[in-house]
Amino acid sequence: MTRIDFHSNVPDKLLYACRLVRKARTANCNIVLRVDDRSLLSKLDEALWTFSALDFLPHVTAGDPLAVSTPIVLTDSDEAELPHHQVLINLSSGTPIHFARFERMFEIISSDDIDKAAGRDRYRFYQQRGYPLTHFVADPA
Repeated sequence: MTRIDFHSNVPDKLLYACRLVRKARTANCNIVLRVDDRSLLSKLDEALWTFSALDFLPHVTAGDPLAVSTPIVLTDSDEAELPHHQVLINLSSGTPIHFARFERMFEIISSDDIDKAAGRDRYRFYQQRGYPLTHFVADPA
């Protein structure tokens, strides 16, 4: 069963996700990051290349021919073919359709009221279905 970790009160979701990806890659995990749209996908792509001069986080978008051999895959669609099912980082406002295929999922929730409300709805959704949940409140630094 997928283990789900909620990280709330996150001041910058993209930067937070980059740090989480770095940590997961240190543990040799393959990661899928889910966002809502192409605009955020582009911003996430850029953030992963530029957030740290000392870290190399190789990534491609879902559907890229190199996705199978690339440890980090970005998507803005639930319909995308995903080569990895180890870690899913959800930055989107909805519940990813295929989240249960993953060993672990991180739900990243900002301090925005709309994002918090959507996160609470997702938390209840997973809780009602018996998924193991943890909750971490990020420092507002």
